[in-house]
Amino acid sequence: MTRSHLDRRTLLGALASAAAAQFLIPSNAIMETIVTAAAAETSSQDASRVLDHHLGAFARGVDEILLDYTDQSVVITPDRAFRGRAEIRGFFQRFMDSATKEFWDSFKLGAKLVQGDVAYITWSAKPSVPLATDTLVVRDGKIHVQTFTAFPA
Repeated sequence: MTRSHLDRRTLLGALASAAAAQFLIPSNAIMETIVTAAAAETSSQDASRVLDHHLGAFARGVDEILLDYTDQSVVITPDRAFRGRAEIRGFFQRFMDSATKEFWDSFKLGAKLVQGDVAYITWSAKPSVPLATDTLVVRDGKIHVQTFTAFPA
């Protein structure tokens, strides 16, 4: 074998190894994408879990509802923002006190969408509430921010 033939072979082998390594060992950008996708999936799972608990908590009362919130949580309505568990407790207590048996009998969940750490639902309780929406931003397994709007009859 000549030196140039050996060098060419060595060079081709090195290039092939480098090319294989590029496909077998992900670049930083690829690894970041993989980690981001995994985090988004985890966020979606957390948001789904919190939303499901939140919806079920209404059957168990205000104390159960408040398990989804922290003292830093905020519930935003068209009228005002409720900050912290004490104000949020008052908001839900008034809501639960005003909800009649007819309200609960007619309650229907419409859309239920989760994307990352955001959960969105529409619901109705006709005839008193033909449409309402809630959006929840979930962080660390708790509702960080919630928006609520009901469109009255």
